[in-house]
Amino acid sequence: MNRLNKLFASKNNNLLSIYFTAGYPALNTTVDIAEALEKSGADFLEIGFPYSDPVADGPTVQHSSEVALENGMSLKVLFEELAELRSRVNIPILLMGYLNPIVQYGIERFCKKAAEVGVDGIIVPDLPIYEYETLYSSYFIDNGLSNIFLVTPQTSEERIRKIDGLSNSFIYLLSSSTITGYNLKLSDSVEEYYKRIVAMKLKNPTIIGFGITDSSSFAKACNYANGAIIGSRFVKLLGEDEYMDKIDGFIKGIRP
Repeated sequence: MNRLNKLFASKNNNLLSIYFTAGYPALNTTVDIAEALEKSGADFLEIGFPYSDPVADGPTVQHSSEVALENGMSLKVLFEELAELRSRVNIPILLMGYLNPIVQYGIERFCKKAAEVGVDGIIVPDLPIYEYETLYSSYFIDNGLSNIFLVTPQTSEERIRKIDGLSNSFIYLLSSSTITGYNLKLSDSVEEYYKRIVAMKLKNPTIIGFGITDSSSFAKACNYANGAIIGSRFVKLLGEDEYMDKIDGFIKGIRP
């Protein structure tokens, strides 16, 4: 049982995850930010590794990726930074990014290195289910890594059931099929989508992402899922002066 499984076994509602981009706003800040987020009350974290063509990311996360790449961030550098992760951070950590840089690094090598530094799961939005199941699942399983699948309002019940069967920690529910950074608006169609997921009684917990920006949207998401993920709004904070001093207030403002 990895840290993610232990977390969901001990707490199944109002879970708060934070996303940020490794290498933004500067190199060698990844573990500092992760440590500050844990101390402030985040339940688990998603650390994004930058890519030059982030198709699902909105302007804020795209900008952070561009800056991170300019700063020299790469998977090699990220794993070097994360070597001290588990001496300072205890909560579950996921890496999130696109398939291309993982393939360039080597998927088996990537999974081994992720496990070595204490990563608990991986989110790869553009990794097809078929490829994961037939080509790569053993790399994840052998290294104790959870592969996190994404579901959108357009995902069929058949595909959701398939994802539920392949998952072993949680399922990432996108609040919409748009890019990151848009505020969550609980329209009738979105609410029906959430209710449809709840009615399916999936075996895995669900976490909602995209458009979660404040305490109100976080609370709305938690009405239908086990928790929610905040990304773009936190990444914006990292672009401000004295951002480390503002992290605690940010988390307390989301979940007092």
